[in-house]
Amino acid sequence: MRLEELINKHYKKLNETDLHILKYIMNNKNTCYSLGINNLAEKCNVSRSSILRLAQKLEFSGYSEFRVFLKWQGREDPVEEKSGVEILQEDLHETIKYIQTKDFSDVCELIYNANQVFVFGTGTAQLHCALELQRMFLPLQKYLNVIHSQLEFEIIVKDLQKNDVVIIFSLSGDTPTIFPAVQNLVAKGIPFISITNLVNNRLARMTPYNLYARSSNLASHNGTKLKTFAPFFIIGEAIFSHYVDYLKEKKETIERAGKDEDA
Repeated sequence: MRLEELINKHYKKLNETDLHILKYIMNNKNTCYSLGINNLAEKCNVSRSSILRLAQKLEFSGYSEFRVFLKWQGREDPVEEKSGVEILQEDLHETIKYIQTKDFSDVCELIYNANQVFVFGTGTAQLHCALELQRMFLPLQKYLNVIHSQLEFEIIVKDLQKNDVVIIFSLSGDTPTIFPAVQNLVAKGIPFISITNLVNNRLARMTPYNLYARSSNLASHNGTKLKTFAPFFIIGEAIFSHYVDYLKEKKETIERAGKDEDA
């Protein structure tokens, strides 16, 4: 699990001092792991105990374990100039590595038990992800409803019930226009699955059902801001593949239970 994911997971427990420390760590990933607890406290202008409490809030036994974690994070994020193809390759590799360790069972169960499943993408590429997810689920007789616009999202949310599920693709997880509707979901107790870039973001903090894709910046010859996006399609494919396995396991469980009753 990466630091950004830990922050999203435990965000409600963090106070202003914790966020101040984390801001320093996030901005100095490749060097802060070399600092002892006293040096890090001095850099952040906080007490030693504040650093220790933060580590424990993030579910580390102490600063030593947190420091080892930061060291590995620093090794995974080397600072060097890379080509666009190398960046894409790394993003795909990191996303697949994440998929291999992530437990999708809660997401699969949520989709399986849902009366209706809606999928919303906050941008053009995200909408394509939603449409592709809808296409993949068709042969399984699980019909996903794609929301095509922000206005549609706001209208549909008003009629959703607690046994419905919404899947939201968002690159940043911080698109301001979606939050009135998302807050409505939270207020009504309607579960939703966030699929965002692996960064600390507001959308992921609002639901326990988080999935992440690694998406990095690409340098363009004319200064245009670009992002890798293929990893988001990989996450959609992973949801589908895990769901296929989930259905197989469920069928086998039912068949075993039937045999036990007949015995």
